[in-house]
Amino acid sequence: MTAPIHDAGWRFDHSYARLPGALFTHERPTPVRAPGLVVLNATLARELGLDPDVLQDAGAPVFAGNEIPPGAEPIAQAYAGHQFGHFTNLGDGRAILLGEQIAPSGHRFDLQLKGSGRTRYSRGGDGRAALGPMLREVIVSEGMHALGIPTTRGLAVATTGEEVLRATPLPGAVLTRVAASHVRVGTFQFARAVDDRPLLEALLDHAIGRHDPSLATSTEPALGFLDAVIERQAALIARWMLVGFVHGVMNTDNMAVSGETIDYGPCAFLDTYDPATVFSSIDQQGRYAYGNQPLIAHWNLARLAESLLPLVHADEDAAVEAVRGVLDTFPARCARHTLDGARSKLGLSSAEDGDQSLWDDLLRWMHATRADFTATLARLAAEAGPSVADPAGDPEPRAGDPEAAAAFAAWRARWQARLARERGGLEEAVGVMRRANPVVIPRNHRVEEALAAAEAGDIGPFQRLLDAVRAPFEETAANEPYRGGPPAGCGRYRTFCGT
Repeated sequence: MTAPIHDAGWRFDHSYARLPGALFTHERPTPVRAPGLVVLNATLARELGLDPDVLQDAGAPVFAGNEIPPGAEPIAQAYAGHQFGHFTNLGDGRAILLGEQIAPSGHRFDLQLKGSGRTRYSRGGDGRAALGPMLREVIVSEGMHALGIPTTRGLAVATTGEEVLRATPLPGAVLTRVAASHVRVGTFQFARAVDDRPLLEALLDHAIGRHDPSLATSTEPALGFLDAVIERQAALIARWMLVGFVHGVMNTDNMAVSGETIDYGPCAFLDTYDPATVFSSIDQQGRYAYGNQPLIAHWNLARLAESLLPLVHADEDAAVEAVRGVLDTFPARCARHTLDGARSKLGLSSAEDGDQSLWDDLLRWMHATRADFTATLARLAAEAGPSVADPAGDPEPRAGDPEAAAAFAAWRARWQARLARERGGLEEAVGVMRRANPVVIPRNHRVEEALAAAEAGDIGPFQRLLDAVRAPFEETAANEPYRGGPPAGCGRYRTFCGT
């Protein structure tokens, strides 16, 4: 006999729902016609203290929003944000925060239903989500997690038995998203815009308690919190850049103060290396291009700093001076994290002054030759030894171009001379590279193939791709089809936000 869903191991609290009511509204998911469970992350369920067998058998009504788990207190969060540079009040227009599951580790994790129906903040939208974008979020977030990049994750995807109307009718779905929290830069912008100091203080206290408890006794908690968020974001953006990830919609409401990657709408990964790469169909001016991401992150953090000014110092000029001193450290921090990661990708465990130019020159070569970013870096382990294998994994970008071949040979000689100065020797360097350079990422063309099949009723390609991206550093027969770039003639890849 199947255990009831109430026995799945729920252990809910809801500290956010104890904050001032201006920050949220009480909402319930809108029930759907025919809940069906298509994806369950059993490993993540166990980490949360939930029984995956019970969830598999009886979880569909919960994951679709038809039933509320015991202890949950559903709310929709209010927040604001700069969307492509323009400020507006927002909120969870198609999401419901059920509460915080207390894991066996003692850590708490938000469980949010995305695509669960209209809320007070829907602004004319239907509050629903299509199956394809919800599965995209699962694939890409699991890939990012396996790459060691902080991210929200998908616990489950449930179908609704209903269609949503976008450009065409599409099968509807609800994603259960797990996050360290859903507090965003835009949440602080909302609290500042309300012009209610106790509200802003309450939000800051909540965020500190959730993410930076050591600041609870600080004499400068707002400044310390800003510094901590800046450090987390500097490390996060560096990791994005090092795997060729393009978020695509870096609005301030999509920057989590936890330092996790959040919202995988129009995201994609580089194939050929080009800093100007834009995938999102709505980013007409290239604001969120791959190479702009550190600049935009800095801009977003300035909006957080502005929001915190009243809590930094009573005198606004003194507050501005204090936050500027912290905010101005972001570019150097992001560059440091990026160079540290680049050294690992090059097999370097020590630091020398010329390492930055060595990395930059490789990027320039990749840009000039339209080399595949991931495959080039993955082949460096072979290049570290006597092999002369093509580092791009494909001879076409250099075929018939002796100048490009000579440029790479010159770079390779510099790199091998640098490797020779590593105390650990070549074997250790190769190990460092293999742990730092994935052979599998969620390739854009493979993601689209999997989503198209799933929307047509075949979940098999999705599951095989998901298995592959969960082991990004392993070369196996099973993941061999997922290592290469798109076939010739694919054309320009475009993504859509899925709202």
